[in-house]
Amino acid sequence: MDRESSAIRADLLRRRDETAAQAAALEGDLRSLFEASRSSNADDEHDPEGSTIAFERAQLSAVLDAARRRLAELDVALNRVDAGSYGVCERCSRPIPAERLAARPSARTCVACASRR
Repeated sequence: MDRESSAIRADLLRRRDETAAQAAALEGDLRSLFEASRSSNADDEHDPEGSTIAFERAQLSAVLDAARRRLAELDVALNRVDAGSYGVCERCSRPIPAERLAARPSARTCVACASRR
């Protein structure tokens, strides 16, 4: 593995570790919310104080799902680095611009192919 690939891999691993930590924290928050709602007899549907437990649960679940998707995308990117295909569009086989990879390191297509979906 060359120096550039090693640097890309290290960056992807750092991002993956951060995302995994975020997902673990969100899972803990969601678990705490479930436990709190089980021990509470609050009327979740008619809470005059604002957002409901159901809303908080849905919001946390959505953020957790997004973190899990990012983890999966980063794993695919790491596999592409190892296979030597990172930075190459899966559709047209052209290089993915560095700017796109900087903004979205897990990108698997170039901008032109991504816009054709």
